Amino acid sequence: MTAKDILGNPDYQAISYGGYREKTREIQPTVPQLKEDLKILFAMGIRVIRTYNVQPKLPHASNILKAIKELKKEDSNFEMYVMLGAWIDCLNAWTDKEPNHDVESPNNAGEIKRAVALANEYPDIVKIIAVGNEAMVKWATSYYVKPQVILKWVNHLQNLKKENKLCKDLWITSSDDFSSWGGGDSQYHVEDLEKLIESVDYISMHTYPYHNSHYHPEFWAVPDAHKHMPNTTKIEMTMERSVRFSQRQYEAVFNYVKSLGVDKPIHIGEAGWATISNGHYGPNGSRATDEYKQGLYYKLMRRWTNRAGITCFYFEAFNEQWKDAQNASGSENHFGLFTIDGKAKYPIWDLVDQGVFEGLTRDGNLIKKTYNGDKKELLKDALVPPLEYEILASR
Repeated sequence: MTAKDILGNPDYQAISYGGYREKTREIQPTVPQLKEDLKILFAMGIRVIRTYNVQPKLPHASNILKAIKELKKEDSNFEMYVMLGAWIDCLNAWTDKEPNHDVESPNNAGEIKRAVALANEYPDIVKIIAVGNEAMVKWATSYYVKPQVILKWVNHLQNLKKENKLCKDLWITSSDDFSSWGGGDSQYHVEDLEKLIESVDYISMHTYPYHNSHYHPEFWAVPDAHKHMPNTTKIEMTMERSVRFSQRQYEAVFNYVKSLGVDKPIHIGEAGWATISNGHYGPNGSRATDEYKQGLYYKLMRRWTNRAGITCFYFEAFNEQWKDAQNASGSENHFGLFTIDGKAKYPIWDLVDQGVFEGLTRDGNLIKKTYNGDKKELLKDALVPPLEYEILASR
């Protein structure tokens, strides 16, 4: 199987995966813990996972590859592939100095080198290298780089393929916000982006109506004409609009790429929905956050992308509490389809009913449903999105 065979194939469902259990990445998940997670993901039909970095003090990705190799030896039916991320930064990123977005970090070269080494060590598992994660979008003020930096490293990897120093079937991309791929503001429409689009094997774009329920809530508001509908109907119709929002962002990237005369596959590198938030997306904000909405978005996105031949690396597999370690109810900690202790959230309750997780555990915990499987209790926490006039009044 190659990336060309896998991407766009509905039999190869994809997900973003981080196995971190603790509030710091200094405590790395063990290989046995990673194997436990991978068995759970395999059982639910996942065949491709996405990782984000290969930094020397964070052996998470290399340990995942080791875990997959061991599982394949233990069970000839086990199948899992990896989209390996190489983290890219600008100069002075994540320091007390002013980030210099015109110059790249000296750490980038080592990151690419490590990604190449892992791709060559595990050619039967690593099928894609992604150069950077949201590394070109300008709201990533801590670390973003200009497209020329991503282009430089994509071309480097493509040249290694031509020199037989990387597998010729390995696909190279960058995973970034839809706007970074030309689907948004025209400030991104620069020559180096055009060259990058020509250089990658496919485009990996991110779409987050969840975040836009706060920043661009026009699609999110319940029309005044719907105000007397049942609350569940209001929520369901809002989530349908949310998926159309993602579809429009996909179409915007498609149309921009087409305008350049380029024909490249476009897949979704991230799309997700959080289930807890005490910030912009919770009860005192856009009211976007709960498991019922996550379940609707997950099902609708899978249905659309499967039918359209689009791979969606859904974000994400398990909750990770290191992402907002000082704020337990921060939304970034709660995008998982599973809680940290292995409870299956509403989007995958049906898989629990089907018995696909039977005998599987996470850190000793059997896979059970959140809310004890009581949908009435779950719906008590389902927030009704604001009416149009409420959003207009808040502006």
